[in-house]
Order: sequence, then structure tokens, then C-alpha cells
Amino acid sequence: MKKALLIIDMLNDFVLKGAPLEVPRAREIIPKIREEIDKAHKENIPIIYICDAHRKDDVEFKVWPSHAVKGTKGADVIEELKPQEGDHIVYKTTYSGFYKTELEKLLKKLKVNALILTGILTNICVLYTGVDALMRGFSVEIPEGCTAGLNTEDEKFALRQIREILKPRK
Repeated sequence: MKKALLIIDMLNDFVLKGAPLEVPRAREIIPKIREEIDKAHKENIPIIYICDAHRKDDVEFKVWPSHAVKGTKGADVIEELKPQEGDHIVYKTTYSGFYKTELEKLLKKLKVNALILTGILTNICVLYTGVDALMRGFSVEIPEGCTAGLNTEDEKFALRQIREILKPRK
């Protein structure tokens, strides 16, 4: 299986203290994601950053506070996990990294068939990206300690869904 590492929404507007959509536990997972990034670089596994990038008038702001507006500092990947030369960035405007993005095309070009998911929110963007990946024939895995949600109940539910229903396919 050829894998790719996905770093989902580890952006200033989600991770920094006091950010519009701060996910407090997001700061706890930074070291584990950093380990996965370093390991991927050593093993020549492609790294793909999946990043919210909204218009100022995005319809999503009827549900959530304004966040990750394209071109703002809030939409940037946090300093500790900045993409390096050769890494890929895919911009999204909703929960799934696949919906109306170039992700699937990029994965096919890279000949990837298995995804390692990391980032936030476990029960929203990570889960929906995982579901869409499975529906497209990709295997999905989540390394321990590499995702965070707004609360532990929702996070546990999403991880259980991913591990039991979206389990890696051989």
C-alpha cells in the first residue's frame, strides 16, 4: 500500500489560544503530528495539508463563527507544523477534504491508496474526510494521539466510527 499523510485543519484559527474556533486540545496533539510528519519525510511518504480557506461571506459562517478566511493569518498552518518544500496543500471550503477539491486527483497522481489522517476536528473534518476516502476506495488509519475534537464524547464516537467502520482494507 502506498500511503499519504494528511494534516487536517491545523490552522491558526483553530489552534491558537483565543482563536475564533479554538480547539483547546489541538495544542496537545502537535508533538504527535510532528512525529508523523518527520517519519513521513524519512520514509518518503507524501504529506498533504488539508486547509479550510473560506470567502469572507461563506455560508458556513451561518453555523460557525468566521474563521480561516482565505488570505488571512488565521487560515495559515500553525508555525510548528508548517509545510516544507515538496509537501502539498489542498484548500477546502467545507468539512470533507474531498468535496470540490483537487485531493482525489492529487492522490491518484501520487499513486496513493491509503491515508493516514491527523488533525482536527475528529468528529467533523477528520471523520468526513475519512468517510469520503473510504467511499473512493482508499484505506484509512489514524495514529494514536493525532486528532482532537471539541469534546471527548464526540471525539470517541468519531474514532470508534473510523476504527470500526472505516478500518483499513487489505
